[in-house]
Amino acid sequence: MFRHRLIPLTAVAFGMLAAGAGPAAAHGAPTTPVSRVFACSPEGGANAGTAACRAAVRANGASFAQWDNLRVADVNGRDRRTIPDGELCSGGLPAYKGLDLARDDWPATELKPGATLRMTYASTIPHTGSFKLYLTKPGYDPAKPLTWSELPAEPFAVVKDPRLTDGAYRFSAKLPDDRTGRQVLYTIWQNTSTADTYYSCSDVVFPEAAQKEAAQKETEQKGESVQKETPRPAPTPTPTPTPTAAPSPSTASAPAVANPDSTPVAKTTDSGPSAPVLAGGAAAVLVLAGGAALFTRLRRR
Repeated sequence: MFRHRLIPLTAVAFGMLAAGAGPAAAHGAPTTPVSRVFACSPEGGANAGTAACRAAVRANGASFAQWDNLRVADVNGRDRRTIPDGELCSGGLPAYKGLDLARDDWPATELKPGATLRMTYASTIPHTGSFKLYLTKPGYDPAKPLTWSELPAEPFAVVKDPRLTDGAYRFSAKLPDDRTGRQVLYTIWQNTSTADTYYSCSDVVFPEAAQKEAAQKETEQKGESVQKETPRPAPTPTPTPTPTAAPSPSTASAPAVANPDSTPVAKTTDSGPSAPVLAGGAAAVLVLAGGAALFTRLRRR
């Protein structure tokens, strides 16, 4: 009789262990960019000790040991009608409600606008399905609860059936180029091999410097395009200088003398001797001529 009772008790114990086995019976969550649920789990390392994670655990009433089990069954693509506003990060599950706290200090991953996002989605059990990636709209306020209106109607990327390698799905997608500051990367993993859909919030930061750099690069590219399209004006021909006639000897001026203090020296004009000096000179010539004639006559005699 004892043996008969032992078998049912063992089966019940096995069933309870399987149901509460945590990650071994669960499935996955993003580790890069790090999701809130993984950052604040016992495996989150230094992130788990941040103020935001401590507050999330207090609000939860328990740790996030089952970081890879945040899933909702039978959603079938009706995400916006199933998950309430303000509860997007927890998937509306009370066991994860601490993830919905509106804070601006969650552990975050730095990204660049328009760059390539490289996601690592850790998983313990492989499934087929699609990953849909959303990024909160420009102007998102992290101090307010996340609502569906903060997300675009369509994801910026959809990745279908990636391969599970080394315990994770790894895929890439191009990020929007118009985001700045703190944003939330919202990932929906809708399984096709099960009835489950997984939800996760990864906090990311787009530094202002990166945005300015992208804007400057765009401006430079536009400037180069304008220079290529705008023809350069033809150069204006330089007029040939007219040669100046050399001055005649009679009109040439004497070269100027350099002045040690670099002050220009005024030129003087020589107008020749005055009239009285000329008259005196003529009289002297007549006297000499007369004397010479008289001397010649006396000598002949």
